[in-house]
Amino acid sequence: MDRVRQRALDCGAVESVVVDARSEFADEFVAPAIAANALYMGKYPLVSALSRPLITRHLVRVARETGAAAIGHGCTGKGNDQVRFEVTAMAIAPDMTVEAPIREWGMNRDGAIAWAEERGIPVPVRRDSPYSIDENLWGRTAECGILEDPWAAPPEEVYERSAALADAPDEVEQVVVAFDRGLPVALDGKELDLARLVAEIDRRAGAHGVGRIDMVEDRLVGIKSREIYECPGALALLTAHRDLEDLCVEQELAQDKRGLEGRYAQLIYNGLWFTPLKRALDSFIAVSQEPVSGEVRMALHKGSAWVAGRRSPHSLYDHDLATYDASDRFDHRQAEGFVKLWGLPTKVWARRQGSL
Repeated sequence: MDRVRQRALDCGAVESVVVDARSEFADEFVAPAIAANALYMGKYPLVSALSRPLITRHLVRVARETGAAAIGHGCTGKGNDQVRFEVTAMAIAPDMTVEAPIREWGMNRDGAIAWAEERGIPVPVRRDSPYSIDENLWGRTAECGILEDPWAAPPEEVYERSAALADAPDEVEQVVVAFDRGLPVALDGKELDLARLVAEIDRRAGAHGVGRIDMVEDRLVGIKSREIYECPGALALLTAHRDLEDLCVEQELAQDKRGLEGRYAQLIYNGLWFTPLKRALDSFIAVSQEPVSGEVRMALHKGSAWVAGRRSPHSLYDHDLATYDASDRFDHRQAEGFVKLWGLPTKVWARRQGSL
């Protein structure tokens, strides 16, 4: 963080403010994403997208405290983050101006690197390693350079939080995640705040090569982009949470929630965190999480994280209804009438219109 602060001063800043917002990020942004099983395009846990409304909120806060009339960002005109920063600012500080010098100057990545080199400003990218990296508690992203070729395999150097499969342990590791109303609260019986819990399961899952995502993504600005993500903890926790929901959430509610999860993820991806629809969906999701308490046992091995067991005091699984052995309490006699009524519309259609 000292290097981050100094880099801003080297760029000409009068003052540089660095904020440790890990707990705030976990409690106010990661937690809702877990409850919603938020994955953009069914793959991406929204690592960067989740952080942008928080960053913008602090930008606005410091601007207010210092009497500034504008905030700024370093995005180009091709990325999603320009939208997230600016739309968030519109929502929480509609009176403020937003400056985007890189976009206004039309500067590309090579030009930005050269600009820094000319001024002796140390940046963690080089012409021979020009990856654009973004990292926070929920994961790590990488793009640019050879990664822009969707046919090229990502070089191992782009990964930091997940082991190569060849280096991952040969033994399966198990971890038990406890949830309370949809929120992870403990690992292996040890209670942890969410920020520490995410960091710990990220470390343990990453050691087994879990969490690598290589995808072609539909950007908000209308182009497709090849993206590399590392999200060991995020993928493990989302897998565990979704499985516990299957055990505890009533069928009709679960079905509607699954239908809304993609929309919720899209809102976050599109920079619409502080909006009426997002707030309304949060209320719906909060109700759905009331029974989601219990434990999930995860197995970690060679790039995979799967559920090996689950239990809950609110479980809707009834062994005596589900079993096929002698303790079966399911009334099989009722099935014949159910099947006939369920299939009646299909039968009528087949008789009258099937030949069409």
